[in-house]
Order: sequence, then C-alpha cells, then structure tokens
Amino acid sequence: MNSFGQKFTFTTFGESHGKALGCIVDGVPAGLKIDESFIQEEMDRRKPGQNEYATARKESDKVEILSGVFEGVSTGTPIAMVIFNENQKSKDYTNVKDLFRPGHADFTYFNKYGTRDYRGGGRSSARETAARVAAGAIAKMMLKELGIVVKSGICEIDGIKASNFDFDYAKNSEIFALDKDKEQFQKDAILVAKNEHDSVGGVALVNVSNVPVGLGEPLYFKLDSQIANAMMGINAVKAVEIGEGISASHKRGHINNDQINKDGFITNHSGGILGGISNGDEINVKVYFKPTPSIFMKQDTVDVNNNEVTCELKGRHDPCVAIRGSVVAESMMSLVLADMVLLNMSSKMDNLKKIYS
Repeated sequence: MNSFGQKFTFTTFGESHGKALGCIVDGVPAGLKIDESFIQEEMDRRKPGQNEYATARKESDKVEILSGVFEGVSTGTPIAMVIFNENQKSKDYTNVKDLFRPGHADFTYFNKYGTRDYRGGGRSSARETAARVAAGAIAKMMLKELGIVVKSGICEIDGIKASNFDFDYAKNSEIFALDKDKEQFQKDAILVAKNEHDSVGGVALVNVSNVPVGLGEPLYFKLDSQIANAMMGINAVKAVEIGEGISASHKRGHINNDQINKDGFITNHSGGILGGISNGDEINVKVYFKPTPSIFMKQDTVDVNNNEVTCELKGRHDPCVAIRGSVVAESMMSLVLADMVLLNMSSKMDNLKKIYS
C-alpha cells in the first residue's frame, strides 16, 4: 500500500534513482493558507548533503506544487507535489544488482515481486521519505491553525542518551540534538563509526503540545495505534514507545497511573493518550532507528541464484539514519494528527449541528 490516512490522506510515488518522487495529499479543507516557503523549509531540514553526519548525495529537494492550490490557498481538491531527483549515481549499484545487501529490503522485495530496482533500493529507499515530509508540511499548516505544535529531536545516538530535552536547541543542531551537553559525544560517535566504514543507530523524540481532548477512533483506529503504525512505516524504524513505553511494564499501577486534580493530569506517564484517545496532555513518542544498513565493510550474502558471495557497497550513505529520520517522524506525526482532527469532527451531534443548523 502506498497511501496513508482515512480523511486526510496522502499517496506517494517514485523511486530513489527514478526521475522524480512526489505525493498527492487529499482531504485538505478548502481555504487553508499554503505557505510554499514553509514547505521548502521542512524539505531543507531533511534533505541530504548538508554536513558530514549525513550522506554526501546532493539534492535540492525543491518542491513543485502541481494542483490543489490557487492564489495561495487550498481549493479542497487533491494537492499534488513533485520533487525531481538531481544527483543520482546509479552506477554505484551495478556491482550489487544480482545480490542481496545485508540489512536491506532487497531479499524480501525480490522474493515478493520477482523483480526489484537495485539502484539504491528503488521504492524501498529512504529517499521516498522526502515525499512524506512534503505531505507532512501541509498537515503542519493545518495543525498550526488549530494551535497544535509538533516538534522533534534526537535523544540518543549509539547509546549516548540525552539528559535534557531542548527542542529549541535541536532546531539549530547539525544532528538535531536535544541535549547540548551530549551533542559532541553523539557527533563523535557518528564520525568514529563513519571512519570505520560502519554506522550507528539512534532514537528520535517527537513531542506534541496543545493537543485537544478526543483525538482517536477506538477500537480499531486508536490514536496510539496509528502513531505506532506511522512510525513503524518509516525506513529503519524497529521500535516505538509512547509515554513511559517499555518502562511502564516495570512500574506498579499506583506509580504509573496519572492522577488528576482540578488543573488536569499531575503526571504524564501515558504520553497524552488513554484508551486510544488524546487526553489533552502532551504526546511524547520515542522512535528507535537501527544502524544504517549501507556500510562499507565486506559482508556475506547470496545472489539471486542463491550462490554465496561477498557484498562490497559503494555510494553515499548516512552514517546515522536517525538524524534525518527524526524529521520524517515529525512529519508522520503531523499527518496522523491532521487525519484524527478531521475524523473527530463527526463524533458528536453537537459538532454536526454547528455546521448544518
């Protein structure tokens, strides 16, 4: 499936080394002010080739809006956007066209479809996430009108954990680090792995503030289940924690329960979600990325004929995919919330009467 959402939906298309990537965003209410410069700012946060902590592939990731916007506002019709690839080096992949790169989707794609685009992984490449960020920018603009703010940053690299979470600091960090005191240690860990032709994993923290009560559609479209679905659909993500996450299983009920007073919840172990519905508190989600599988070490694998061979990669790859992945996680969170906001409008007769009475 290449589409996501129920009311606020998007569909992406394109491959890593194809002519272009893009998306079609549908369900956007008419009259939303579309700030093209903001869309480009979001793309620039994710785009490759900006520093030594990311792939050297140079892409401007310039977004061109093809439809759905007139005189700066949405028309209520599908918004189509395209991003042309500019810096493909497909020849870097000719030596692996008949073998399966360890840690990649090559093996599974080939066995499922009987064919695959070996140039950078084709459709399975993280390059596709550029289109998700473009779609997420539209969602963010809608959420901003409602006062909902989505932020992200890196809280762990190679086991080096942040002790403080400063989202304003993360905006200007080369690796989106949340903790300025841990940033240099995290940077050093990335470069050590890179110089050894290896890679490291990391964890992104996504935070949402000013969340209204009531987002989420139980039982089978809960807010937390769709957040997990969105995050697990991002390349290289292997785990997701909401609120206390795993540590909640280590606590007793009287500690993990968020008690309530007249001013609201006293604690936020739930991560802002109860029974699959937002409770008005901040939403906190940790997204765990595995080490980038594209490493420049000799590795054992097999080819399409099941012959044992050695894999030696060329090309340009991120030494830590979590860094740019944090921007994608922020975008996916925005898309989930935009969808939930629209779905929630029909939860009460009073809501419908406001529109139709």
